[in-house]
Amino acid sequence: MPKDFEEAGVLDHINKLSSAEDIFTYLLLPYEAEVVNISRLHIMKRFGGYLRDARFVGMDEEEVFLESRQLLKRAYTDFVASTPIAEKVFKVHRDEDEKRRNRFVGIDTLKLAAE
Repeated sequence: MPKDFEEAGVLDHINKLSSAEDIFTYLLLPYEAEVVNISRLHIMKRFGGYLRDARFVGMDEEEVFLESRQLLKRAYTDFVASTPIAEKVFKVHRDEDEKRRNRFVGIDTLKLAAE
């Protein structure tokens, strides 16, 4: 584990990093550049959501590091097995999916014109 956490804490250090690759490197997590290049913003947004939901209370910095690493791995894996559109991380994707569902007309709802 990098020793940078001793100065500011793991989460503060992650917050100061400037790229997804820097975060993967800091958390000692291997990644495929192609996956990160395609889904970078989606992975980072999902990772941020996982961090927001995490319960770090009572953890020492080493435990915070390991938990953060696991959360980034989880966010990354979400997009190795899926696509950004399928995961619907961003509102624009969720909105488009809702529009598509609203446009769908089931065959059972169709009626014949008056005979």
